[in-house]
Amino acid sequence: MKKTFSVLLIMLFVLSLSGQEKKVKTGWKFGGALPAVSYDSNLGFQYGALFEFFNYGNPSVYPEFYDHTYTEVSRYTKGSGVYRLMFESNHLIPGVELITDLSYLPDLANQFYGFNGYESVFKKDWMDDKAADYRTAMFYRYQRDQFRFRTDFLGKLSGDHLKWTAGFAFQNFRVSSVNINKLNKGRKDNNKLPSISEEPGLFELYRDSLGLITANEAKGGWVNTIKAGLVWDSRDNRPNPMKGIWTEMGIEISPKFLGNDWGFSKFYITHRQYFTLVENDLSLAYRIGYQTTLSGKAPFFYQSQVLTYRLTGESSEGLGGVSTLRGVLKNRVIGDAFVLGNIELRWKPIHFTFLKKESYLGLNLFYDLGMATKGIELPDNLQSTFNSNMSKYNFGDFFNPGAEKLHHCAGISIMPVWGQNFVVAIDVGKSFNEQDGNIGFSLGLNYLF
Repeated sequence: MKKTFSVLLIMLFVLSLSGQEKKVKTGWKFGGALPAVSYDSNLGFQYGALFEFFNYGNPSVYPEFYDHTYTEVSRYTKGSGVYRLMFESNHLIPGVELITDLSYLPDLANQFYGFNGYESVFKKDWMDDKAADYRTAMFYRYQRDQFRFRTDFLGKLSGDHLKWTAGFAFQNFRVSSVNINKLNKGRKDNNKLPSISEEPGLFELYRDSLGLITANEAKGGWVNTIKAGLVWDSRDNRPNPMKGIWTEMGIEISPKFLGNDWGFSKFYITHRQYFTLVENDLSLAYRIGYQTTLSGKAPFFYQSQVLTYRLTGESSEGLGGVSTLRGVLKNRVIGDAFVLGNIELRWKPIHFTFLKKESYLGLNLFYDLGMATKGIELPDNLQSTFNSNMSKYNFGDFFNPGAEKLHHCAGISIMPVWGQNFVVAIDVGKSFNEQDGNIGFSLGLNYLF
């Protein structure tokens, strides 16, 4: 059984509930930092840090900003990690917001639970080395390393709220089986993971025995995209809106002439709305979204991408995990189209000043749901192929045709916010179905939406 602990140095809160004084911020200012140390028995020790800087201009436009940089370097000793540099500017191009992102995201053990949500069965005991039918802790894992250079633009189209968006991304994915030899370094002989040949995981079975992952997908490749869309944005502020609407829709195209190994197009639409219940302190927010493939066939490792005109974190993936369904296993629901919903009750019970910056502690209650509305097409002869090539398993251990339905989870978020713009998010979510896992925990930056 994987055991994980985290020692996360977030903030030293010195509460000052009275005598708050507004400070005018000009020029470049340190936004905040979050060091982290953790341990995962499969991936090793994690170490690193993330930090932000903001340019508030002169004269000041605080709490808005002209420029914002975000840097993260975080890695596990066995190779997984996050190496990310993001820069956004509201003034370099007059009238246009620019967001550019350069990232390398090596992942020795990326999650893979099959296609079409509940139509793929999750057997948690197969990953539990204390269970009688344990197979390998890496059964639902494969290695996926991603390089990404992405730039997005946002400009006014009409009035203050209607805007256009455009962008491009160059992305390379390297896909393979997990590196068992690397993961076994430092393990005692009686605790080593079995080799892939001895105990293949779902990725290997889909690729080698069932043909559900094709040869041209199995090693990854380039996915270079261009994107265009519309945004309606009437939020009163960006870090934590108390009122307004934020709706976006667009089309992403991955054409062959950009050097792609696959050609496809996708459509996405996301609506977010915010309501003030108690001035400054209590609000209700919800998000609903839909995404579908319009043409072509996207590779399996790209189907987990949740499209948006701008990233708010290192990645935007799901359904399942920190950016979509916070109590559901990461990437549990992979389909050709999906719907997503989130609702949050956001409360700011404590306001204070810390290191001369106005700050607050937020508490959120959330409920998340989503499902695949169009499945990835499986061959008609799947069961006969399974019976011929996978005699040691039962078909029902892997597939449950027609079982997909809504995935639900609920939980609480603790949101320490320093200087209005540096938002730490600590999420704890509980799934409603054991097929989706049990409890999800995550720590990162920013409100979900």
